[in-house]
Amino acid sequence: MTPKEIREKTSQELKTLLADLREELFRLKMQAGTGQLEKSHRLKEVKKDLARLLTILGEKSRRAEATA
Repeated sequence: MTPKEIREKTSQELKTLLADLREELFRLKMQAGTGQLEKSHRLKEVKKDLARLLTILGEKSRRAEATA
């Protein structure tokens, strides 16, 4: 997911996406721990998407505070 795609979403959509990514990361870590993970590159992708999402959420919250 690109930063542009993330920025186009509303805060509520981002929070839902955040929960989904955290759940997916948990499942991937469990699969890796039990040796059932087939697409190991997916772990890295999910971590990066999660970091992008958290960064943009922080930007939006700071922007909202600055205008208030």
